[in-house]
Amino acid sequence: MSDTSKQNLIIIPIDFTEQSLLAIGQSYNLAKYTHSKILLLHVYENQGEEKFDEISKLAKKTQDESGVPTDFMNVKGNIYKETVRVADEMDATLIVVGLESHISAKDIIGASASKFIRESPCPVISIRGHDHRDGCENILLPLDLTKESRQKVDKAIEFARYFGAAIRILGVFSSADEKYENQLHAYAHQVKQYVKSKGIACTNKTIPSDNIAETVVEYANKIEADLIMIMTKTDLSMKEFFVGTTAQRVIDISNIPVLSIRPTQRSSINNSVIM
Repeated sequence: MSDTSKQNLIIIPIDFTEQSLLAIGQSYNLAKYTHSKILLLHVYENQGEEKFDEISKLAKKTQDESGVPTDFMNVKGNIYKETVRVADEMDATLIVVGLESHISAKDIIGASASKFIRESPCPVISIRGHDHRDGCENILLPLDLTKESRQKVDKAIEFARYFGAAIRILGVFSSADEKYENQLHAYAHQVKQYVKSKGIACTNKTIPSDNIAETVVEYANKIEADLIMIMTKTDLSMKEFFVGTTAQRVIDISNIPVLSIRPTQRSSINNSVIM
């Protein structure tokens, strides 16, 4: 395998399920726009399941179809744990993962897709739907008033520039909290102005709802969004382990690809501009 550590790297975990294979095709344009190499990471659990011939042929097919340099690795272990480890060691730019089924309570507690997405050292695009998306015209940016939410804005601008996409801001609030509603209205408007000042087309919408995740996914389908951007939390309380955070719920129910970004200690956004 050639050295993939000297340029942007997109890792795609492969277990030969339909969804993991679908993730490959959805990574082509993203790899081109970001000048990235693709690494197909096949993780097997038992000796004798390496599928060396299959993964090497798949890597060649991927490179031929995409025109993007493509390598592969065979690693023994748990697909989620090993993907995080390899992404960290190789300083991956992005992980694109096809999720086959809904996350169960057992999965949320164990070494699962949910934990994997929360602990990934780089952003993760998770794909549950079966529609192949060749490009990205609309990015849905759900916002709340947390400082972590602000970190999404510059990342959304970065992806919008890659694709020539518009950003659609969505604020969801409880109709019983008038103060929060007013603050969210004002903040969403400020973010819209900030995004437009960067030369990106942008709209904003606020919707009253007590079912945030469902509202986000419903609105994403209504506006024909191609990508939903969310923040994940590394540390969850016991209540959140069993109930699930809003971010996890969006990942679990969305038929549209979801880009998950782990919050950092310090936002890259100029908070003197966006407050």
